[in-house]
Amino acid sequence: MARFIFITGGVVSSLGKGLASAALGSLLQARGYSVRLRKLDPYLNVDPGTMSPFEHGEVFITDDGAETDLDLGHYERFTGVPARMTDSVSSGRIYSNVLERERRGDYLGKTIQVVPHVTNEIKDFISIGEDEVDFMLCEIGGTVGDIEGLPFFEAIRQFSHDKPRGQCIFMHLTLLPYLAASGELKTKPTQHSVKELQSIGIAPDILVCRSEQPIPEKEREKIALFCNVRKEAVVAAYDLKSIYEAPLAYHREGLDQAVLDAFGIAPAPRPDLSKWDDVADRIYNADGEVNIAIVGKYTQLEDAYKSVKEALTHGGLANKVKVNVKWVDSEVFDNGDAAPYLEGFHAILVPGGFGERGTEGKIKAAQFARERKVPYLGICLGMQMAVIEAARNAAGLTTAGSEEFDHEAGEKRFEPVVYHLKEWVQGNATVRRKETDDKGGTMRLGAYNATLAEGSKVAQVYGSTAIEERHRHRYEVDTKYREQLEACGLQFSGMSPDGRLPEIVEWKDHPWFIGVQFHPELKSKPFDPHPLFKDFVRAAVEASRLV
Repeated sequence: MARFIFITGGVVSSLGKGLASAALGSLLQARGYSVRLRKLDPYLNVDPGTMSPFEHGEVFITDDGAETDLDLGHYERFTGVPARMTDSVSSGRIYSNVLERERRGDYLGKTIQVVPHVTNEIKDFISIGEDEVDFMLCEIGGTVGDIEGLPFFEAIRQFSHDKPRGQCIFMHLTLLPYLAASGELKTKPTQHSVKELQSIGIAPDILVCRSEQPIPEKEREKIALFCNVRKEAVVAAYDLKSIYEAPLAYHREGLDQAVLDAFGIAPAPRPDLSKWDDVADRIYNADGEVNIAIVGKYTQLEDAYKSVKEALTHGGLANKVKVNVKWVDSEVFDNGDAAPYLEGFHAILVPGGFGERGTEGKIKAAQFARERKVPYLGICLGMQMAVIEAARNAAGLTTAGSEEFDHEAGEKRFEPVVYHLKEWVQGNATVRRKETDDKGGTMRLGAYNATLAEGSKVAQVYGSTAIEERHRHRYEVDTKYREQLEACGLQFSGMSPDGRLPEIVEWKDHPWFIGVQFHPELKSKPFDPHPLFKDFVRAAVEASRLV
């Protein structure tokens, strides 16, 4: 039977909660315990995949095809435990389930209320898989006091009451603001946040206090006294140079020990933090650095490409170099020359995206990388733009484009080398989609197999000709143009097992130019970098030595 840790937040960023949850999970693993991390999102979106990256940041994809919050990416990167569809739920999904049950007659005609029907649905979700692990960490999104979060706070209060004493604890993250004018840390926001939590029946066992400055002993004692927690359970969370120092930093501050003490676990196994020591060593003792441009259209919000940036960092750790990422807005050179914006970079990455805006700039980025022999990695839309560039400038299909752009504009302007994917094989079944289907959850989502061509660059990178990667797309490169494109040197080096869907393309006469239809960044970890990112950064290092 799992022990439950509920992580709530006061005046603190979502990254603070997600990172603390992930770091704590990795620390418990380091002591030999099995963990699973779960996100309860109070906001109404049933499907994060329908939201703009400017609204929600990155959409993280699980192997079983769930479109989830980017915090699940942190959970996977720190613990290595693959997230599942049952590890993330929004209030929209909860309410949708309750209404479906009511329509089926499950409630026998009773009046449907937040308590008990909505709260019971939340509790049922929390309980999924509780017998599989030693610790279940459940992060509650948002901030205590948000009206959207009240059913979730009530549900976890009831849940802890239903379980045997000592099986659930509460961890609360708050901010200790530093006033430079007076040179003091203010504890009042923390006190008020805890008071708000206590008013709804939840008393935190552990406080994690975000702070830019060291917390004096006097302030720590004050927080413990007025928030009714032990002084040893007031854990400092200082700003770090790298998020991957978090497990070591939280261990130094005693977070994992505070959790074990709260559960009364003694004696406990000593933690083995050797892999995190190695990661920290690679971060702080890099042998060099490379400059990589991410050419996208959501560059104003870096969280939109969170996993891409972290995967590049992992590739740097594998090569013991620092990766300097520069965000380049593709719209800037939609109608101009890309060279002034891309010269001087050792590699170029074009990530995924949706819609026509900024795509001409991405096509020019692919052309620049191809012609200048700069290492290039195109992900999802980035692969499609590389194919369109090849079709226009190498195969003579000057009007090549994507059906996506024609659908958006409502008129036919392009020869569609990229088309709307209407049918594919998933397991033993055939999935069919129409252009008129609702947007949410209708893409090719989750993990699919691919077969790589013998002797290709990607087969060398993976060290195998059979791979499995996560997908999230509605549009696909049309294989009817394959012969024309391969005659120009663009090899279709990875295909779906049935040979119908292109998964990977690469230029044969280029040092390193690969486009992939899937999202390799989602499976990369600091202690286990994804092979594509590892080799991409290696290629960037080689390019840096030629400059």
